[in-house]
Amino acid sequence: MSDPSENFDPESREEREVAAEAAADRSDFLSLMAHTYRGELGRTSSWRTRIDRTTNWAVVVTASLLTWTFSNESRPHYVLLIGLVMLSVFLGIETRRYRTFDVWRSRVRLLEENVFANALDPEGVEQSNWRQLLSEDLREPTIKMPSVEAVSRRLRRVYAPLFSVLIAAWIVRLTVFTPSGSGVVATAAVGAIPGALVLAIVACFYLVVLALTLRRAPRRAKGEMQSAESVDDWK
Repeated sequence: MSDPSENFDPESREEREVAAEAAADRSDFLSLMAHTYRGELGRTSSWRTRIDRTTNWAVVVTASLLTWTFSNESRPHYVLLIGLVMLSVFLGIETRRYRTFDVWRSRVRLLEENVFANALDPEGVEQSNWRQLLSEDLREPTIKMPSVEAVSRRLRRVYAPLFSVLIAAWIVRLTVFTPSGSGVVATAAVGAIPGALVLAIVACFYLVVLALTLRRAPRRAKGEMQSAESVDDWK
């Protein structure tokens, strides 16, 4: 291998900012954007897969607990409450992954809206400062989705139905399989915890889940899929 040129200075501005030449050359810039898009799309797909894995585990755990609990009348009802705790843990993990996924998703949508869509139909870009936005986010990646919004989205799409199924199954377990001579409140007791307290905790938990699920999101993710008013051209 030949020795580097004696005049080569890796700390010079010309060498440090070698990619800046692409900003002035339209062909080089578009080629760079294509590579950037593929990279960000790969990240998006990777994090989407991580989210799906958490969802799959949540569904499997829910189905397993329901099958085990109703397979015998002697099964304890509080196993379903443990399932609520496990689903809450999965929801927390998935919320963190969903917020990270949104970082890469937002970059992909930024390129699709302002580069590829404009190349196909040059009616103008959606955001005139898209290059600045992308540059700033590449330099300092930031999570753009608040935790509460991420929790609300995952509840609406996956976890609210799972929580509802478990709580409905728990109520059925308390009412249908209540031992003779015992009331629902007494049957709901878990160890030394009174049944009335257990019922109150579950009710409060479900009210919080409903409140987060039904809340009006203050922010709609840019480029989120929505139902089209007319789909005749795509039939």
